[in-house]
Amino acid sequence: MKQKLIAVTMGDAAGIGPEIIVKSFADVAFIASHPSFVIGDAGVLRRQAAAFCVKLDIREVSTVADITPQPGVLDVLGVPGAIALPHDLPIGSVSATAGQAAFDAIRTAIDLAVRGEIAGICTAPIHKEALAAAHVPYPGHTEMLADLSGARDYAMMLVNPTLRTILVTVHCSMLDAIAKLSIESELRIIRLAYRAMRDLGIECPRVAVAGLNPHAGEGGLFGREDLDIIAPAVRLAQNEGIDASGPWPGDTVFMNARRGRFDIVVAQYHDQGLIPVKLAGVEDGVNITVGLPFVRTSPDHGTAFDIAGKGIADPASLQVALKTAHQFIRQQAVHPFITGA
Repeated sequence: MKQKLIAVTMGDAAGIGPEIIVKSFADVAFIASHPSFVIGDAGVLRRQAAAFCVKLDIREVSTVADITPQPGVLDVLGVPGAIALPHDLPIGSVSATAGQAAFDAIRTAIDLAVRGEIAGICTAPIHKEALAAAHVPYPGHTEMLADLSGARDYAMMLVNPTLRTILVTVHCSMLDAIAKLSIESELRIIRLAYRAMRDLGIECPRVAVAGLNPHAGEGGLFGREDLDIIAPAVRLAQNEGIDASGPWPGDTVFMNARRGRFDIVVAQYHDQGLIPVKLAGVEDGVNITVGLPFVRTSPDHGTAFDIAGKGIADPASLQVALKTAHQFIRQQAVHPFITGA
């Protein structure tokens, strides 16, 4: 493994991914302490740099061995056999071409990570409709990363300076999310939350489990899931020595976590966990997939088609995600669980 490199996948070329990448790599001081490279289309990145007057030497490489991180230089590893994206690719619009290119970059990064040629992956945003238009059979990063790497025990975790949350269900409808809940799935995520917090240096993590229904079901008046599924899983976790509690009402548990009462909140479905995190601002939010055989982080925002191509995208979120990936890598020897070891 060379210099514990992180591969940044370019994301959807029609979104802000290429812009925040070139801006991040143009930050000489930042890249000097966070050696990284990009997997994607060098032509797209050159056009973005030129359009926004970003001074950056964008250099194409054919193998990881050719990468020599240095200030002011962006090494770009292309996807083997990929056709260059067109100059007239519509910016800010759903494109099957961009969706396929984004997926190919991610798949290449996963292969490199599984082979140990890179230490981890930081993924720029992708667009789910573009993936679907390209007939990519995954609804998002989490599912494709797990499937293509062979991970079976994994979860999406979101962190920012004041809040951490991990999801029981991710990219599915509310009806499907409810149907997927089980004592086993709850217990699995509670365990992942506990061990992930240990890997972050918290010796005795306090895991709060959010309820599914209003007021955590109000003793069964608003549904039985909290009583029949979540509460038994919490008791089983407690029997394993985990400081777990709940189910807590979803409208207050995140507030209490932010005040320091809990170290992480287990959220039952996507928006229950992501809304509180994103309310604090996407600039400091990081998406982490725990349980993979490598480190993976991502900015906690999407492709932002509404501002793509305007030169106003803030690279801070990508830099925080890259910084977090390098932090995890430095802890691997002591805390291997975050990478599924």
